[in-house]
Amino acid sequence: MTSSRRIALWGGIAYLVTFAAAIPALPLLEPVTDHPDYVLGAGSDNRVVLGGLLEVVAALAGVATAVILYPVIRRVSRTCALGFLSSRVVEAGILIAGAISVLTVVTLRQDLGDDAPAGLVTVAQALIDVREWTFLLGPGLFPAINAGFLGIALYRAGLVPRILPLVGFVGAPFLVGKTLAVAFGAFDELSTAAVLLALPIAAWELGLGLWLTVKGFRPPRLSTNPDH
Repeated sequence: MTSSRRIALWGGIAYLVTFAAAIPALPLLEPVTDHPDYVLGAGSDNRVVLGGLLEVVAALAGVATAVILYPVIRRVSRTCALGFLSSRVVEAGILIAGAISVLTVVTLRQDLGDDAPAGLVTVAQALIDVREWTFLLGPGLFPAINAGFLGIALYRAGLVPRILPLVGFVGAPFLVGKTLAVAFGAFDELSTAAVLLALPIAAWELGLGLWLTVKGFRPPRLSTNPDH
């Protein structure tokens, strides 16, 4: 297996891990995210902790996509390679902060138990609100930035079918629009409209992960200047 094929394989697997970890994390966290009074009584602590850890795994897998693909993307554009890596790192930090806020609710419940004051629900709600904003600004904004940096490099060099980055380019403004709409209260994060607007960017990332895993990179179609 060539170095380029190995990079594509592991980069694709890292993309798929982000989906495999992030999707089941949402229902696992619902006992806390949907019920602030969780902090006052018995709850499914192990379930919530697993959900929080899966969000951390998804965040780290996102960073891994940029780290693994960096040597190939750098040959096309150093700016795109560094931009993609930086964006992934910031996105991961936001996601991990959200996971920590939910796990803190679990710790508060365990530490105080039945003796917890009723006012603790306000604290739990504040932590849940933090998680809602991190979820909105992390997966709701940075995939659009990632699509810009990575998509430009892949499209310029023809390293994957150009329909893939084109889907990312189309999906990026839809995702940003969805995030702004949710932030200003036009509709809910998990509403049908929000899900539909997020589908193109999800298709871009899932399609890229599958292509890199199964097919790998295509030979570059043109000479590139890595200084730009």
